[in-house]
Amino acid sequence: MLGLASILADTGLLAAEAPSAPTRVKNPLAPKPPHFPPRAKRVIFLFMNGGPSHVDTFDPKPGLEKYQGKPLPPTMVKTGRKTSGNLLPSPFKAKPYGESGIAVTDLYPEVGSCIDDICVLRSLYTDNPNHEPGLLMMNSGNMQPIRPSMGSWLTYALGSDNQNLPGFIVLCPGKPVVGPQLWSNSFLPGIYQGTHINNHTVDPKAIIRDVRNRYLSPETQRAQLDLLQQMNQVHLEQRAHDEQLEARIASLEIAFRMQSEAQEAFDITKESAAVRSLYGDGEFANACLIARRLAERGVRVTQIYYGNGQPWDDHKDIGNHRNHAQKSDRPIAALLKDLKARGLLQDTLVIWGGEFGRTPTSQGATGRDHHSLGFSMWLAGGGVKGGTVYGATDEFGFQAVENRMHVHDLHATVLYLMGLDHERLTFRYSGRDFRLTDVHGKVAREIMA
Repeated sequence: MLGLASILADTGLLAAEAPSAPTRVKNPLAPKPPHFPPRAKRVIFLFMNGGPSHVDTFDPKPGLEKYQGKPLPPTMVKTGRKTSGNLLPSPFKAKPYGESGIAVTDLYPEVGSCIDDICVLRSLYTDNPNHEPGLLMMNSGNMQPIRPSMGSWLTYALGSDNQNLPGFIVLCPGKPVVGPQLWSNSFLPGIYQGTHINNHTVDPKAIIRDVRNRYLSPETQRAQLDLLQQMNQVHLEQRAHDEQLEARIASLEIAFRMQSEAQEAFDITKESAAVRSLYGDGEFANACLIARRLAERGVRVTQIYYGNGQPWDDHKDIGNHRNHAQKSDRPIAALLKDLKARGLLQDTLVIWGGEFGRTPTSQGATGRDHHSLGFSMWLAGGGVKGGTVYGATDEFGFQAVENRMHVHDLHATVLYLMGLDHERLTFRYSGRDFRLTDVHGKVAREIMA
């Protein structure tokens, strides 16, 4: 009875039975119904900050070898940046993988072995080929740091299935160029902001600080928090409906609950040697394993940044992509296989990509510049049709030409997979209704399983 009462109180379905009884603040992270039956329940976004090259990974172009050293046709020179190099073949060889026979370069052989569970999106494009606006657009649907991130929108709309952990967790060793605005709640209540965990360590036990109180028992701390919550409730009732204040009060409760569960969730030493070996070593490998542990514990959105700054930003030598791939290929494949083996991949949407792609032309001798007119990302699990390719770029990989997918379309599709209509998911602010996709967005229904 006590357990049921706690759950009903968290969801706002149980009122206090007597005026003298303390009224609990409605939990803004309690699970909420989607607009329609979802295909996915949670998201893991593997973000390759810096801009990975599509023609060197998931959109290989044999035509670059045929026209090596030649300039782009005059109709294709408007890139948004002053790129003057000639066509540059990839130094990485490609071959078909899986029963679907989708071509992937030798940068990602382990991910290639999972290609039958992956839908490769080869026709992404965005509005600006510079890091700051590209990062913001991919994460919030706007090129300025004034809108909520996709993770914040998802937790605002759906809550979270685990009330002892944040609904939106960001694993980033340091910070990208833009910083915390990439996982900002903006005008949404503060409880929906991404919780940044700096995982810049190979020691998994050092990721989360031990916050246990050495002087007070958990029971005494619980009693103190209950008293504080009653005082906060009186403070809240004396004011008009204030969602920001309500979220701030609720965060105190969540912080207390996290003291015990976060320690366990982030401790990957509890995994078997076989599982840890599957993922390999390093901060990105540990982050992928943590993401699986968070997914099975009901965290709604986990986003992993590959590294600090823009590690994939290889202007001087695209050959450096091999270093990044060697650190990410095995952990990503392990994450997909591990989720699938545990029955989680079918309702976990895994997203891979960066803020844009890179030019098929050279910058300097062997580098590639930023490119926003056509690039690749991929989706796996979560109701997506595996072993498929959606869209295409031209023969050089310069421009998206078939089933072109703007970032707004990607966001609309992700929301749809999570059971949300991107046109109905709105928040009233400053006199108008805002949404993740602004006034744009088209769902790519063709990729649905």
